[in-house]
Amino acid sequence: MSCRLPVSFFSGATGLFLCSVTAMTFADTASSPGATLAPVVIETTRLSRSLDDTPLAVTRIERADIADGQPQLQLAESLGRVPGLYLQNSHNFAQGQRISARGFGARAPFGIRGLRILYDGIPETLPDGQSQVDALDLDSAASINVIRGPASVQYGNASGGVIDVRSVDGRDAPYTATVRGEAGEYGYRKLNARLAGSDGSFHHQVSLTELDYDGYRQQSAVRQRRLNAGVGLALTDQRSLTLLLNALDTDTAQDPGGLTRQQVRDNRRQAVANAINLDAGQAVRQQRVGLRYEDSALLGGSLSGHTFFTRREFVQQLPFPGSSLVSYDRNFYGAGIDYTREASLLGLAHRYVLGADIARQEDDRLRRNVNPAGEVTAISGDALQTGTSTGFFLQSDSALTETLTLTLGARADRVRLAIDDRLTTNGDDSGSRTFDEYSYGAGLLWHAHVDHQLYANVGTAFETPTFTEFANPDGSGGFNPDISPQKTRSAETGARGMLLPRLRYDVALFAIRVRDEITPFEQDGRTFYENAARTERQGLELALIHATTARLQLTAAWTWASYRFDDFLDRNGNDFSHRRLPGLPRHTLFTEAAWRHEGGHFVIMDSRFASDIETNNANDERAGSHAVVNTRIGRQWAVRGQRLDTHLGINNVFNRDYFSNIRINASNGQYYEPAPDRMIYAGLSVTLP
Repeated sequence: MSCRLPVSFFSGATGLFLCSVTAMTFADTASSPGATLAPVVIETTRLSRSLDDTPLAVTRIERADIADGQPQLQLAESLGRVPGLYLQNSHNFAQGQRISARGFGARAPFGIRGLRILYDGIPETLPDGQSQVDALDLDSAASINVIRGPASVQYGNASGGVIDVRSVDGRDAPYTATVRGEAGEYGYRKLNARLAGSDGSFHHQVSLTELDYDGYRQQSAVRQRRLNAGVGLALTDQRSLTLLLNALDTDTAQDPGGLTRQQVRDNRRQAVANAINLDAGQAVRQQRVGLRYEDSALLGGSLSGHTFFTRREFVQQLPFPGSSLVSYDRNFYGAGIDYTREASLLGLAHRYVLGADIARQEDDRLRRNVNPAGEVTAISGDALQTGTSTGFFLQSDSALTETLTLTLGARADRVRLAIDDRLTTNGDDSGSRTFDEYSYGAGLLWHAHVDHQLYANVGTAFETPTFTEFANPDGSGGFNPDISPQKTRSAETGARGMLLPRLRYDVALFAIRVRDEITPFEQDGRTFYENAARTERQGLELALIHATTARLQLTAAWTWASYRFDDFLDRNGNDFSHRRLPGLPRHTLFTEAAWRHEGGHFVIMDSRFASDIETNNANDERAGSHAVVNTRIGRQWAVRGQRLDTHLGINNVFNRDYFSNIRINASNGQYYEPAPDRMIYAGLSVTLP
């Protein structure tokens, strides 16, 4: 059979996808040899399964794609290969990485919203739904699992999905010690030391990282140190206990602020005047301790549980005068447990998991007024903010036939947010809000052939406003009474498998409707939030991996998406119905050619394309599309029983001008944060066996 492809690039990509699916459908699959794939177990879905048995859009990123020649500074380096994700803000360490999944999370001015972040099985997401990822140590990351799509059935307060980072644990490996140094343009310097291995029933890993980076723009330097460690003990063949330690010390992470289009034309590297005058940025100290217990032989099933405590001390000067000096001391702690077992009912084989999560945050917050000279003039806020979340969930897989599996899931959550106002001279803003939410999901997975799996799922999700998003725009303080949680209904269908002996594919189509979408606007230099009535999200995600030779692998990840306000009349009477959601492209495309030699040498080149995006709800100003090419090479040497690894990387090879971040709905048109020009860096690591 033949297919005539459309002429345009993106319609051509769509045509190629349709031709591929058609070819797969009409091929003589009985004659296609089964591909031998390394088994991949996905624990992030709560009901642990192999990837081929998972009725969700899931991507797994392995250590080589995280580490080979990468600076390992931000998740964007690794997650670009995941369709459905859009990543911004990799170069402003005060604002933090901005990650959106199927459009959820794009509104966050700093931190991450709409996604559940896990680090070695311990939550980084607070009860109010906000996450920070500045403490994640990618130098010791073994893998990253990403669920694309609503995840409230698994984790509660999350509309967009899950990012689960797992560290190297040293299990079943000899002792190794590695020291890695890296340096590059714009004052970039980084040093990492790692130790990992096992001895009998013990296994451990320790990673220490120091980062010193002046940054591309004025007022964008960062000085940071991180510790990530884990010590595990095998109590028996079926039971283990792991102690997890993590610490972050950011002396400074400066914030250059957003620029207008004219300011970008005048000087891309400048910072806004207020950012310089006020020395805008943040300082952070964070320590976390976690304990994880696993028992694979308890009453015929398996049990896993964790508990954790996180302490975070935070100070931030925002890049404008007024009530802009923010600080808090946070205690964040909680526990979780789940039990998995197999059962037989009505002649069918079932596998189920049930469990519970509980978490609490306590933020002792202070806000102060600052004049244009940077002098503190008054205390504008003093409050204790507390958030508590509890959730109970049940999921099951039922084998309807040898090739067809039905998945069902349900979860009940209670989220309570409270403010105890201790500055009552301007009125008592104390109050609380409690949300009782229920989430449901169902999915089908069909093993159509040894090489192909088809799946479909439907589900609901919710996302509460964070404490930051509850800020009252009328200046009276306390909770904004006009904002409420957003509710999501989603449907998805997809397929994954092998089209040719060497071509692995993963494709997903999704449609999502959101009621009361939370959207930002700026007022007097500060970001506030309101509910849009309804929004719609539709999209196609396609990932292809071709093992061209034993050493050469080609990868592509393409996303087409339509994210729009369906019905939205804002607080000022502006009708934004049917306009695009700002901050999100219609198309993204990642391509990579990676040549890896068994001796440890590699040559890797990738390109990242994003189409134009709107900067505000009105869609009256737009940031253009961009394409960026990066490359890195590395070689391994053996010297006197030691292993030396050298690498050289070039980001933005063709020196393109583009934006690292768009500040959505920013006041005075200060939407733009320019990305660096071409940047060259090099590194050397020494490993002792």
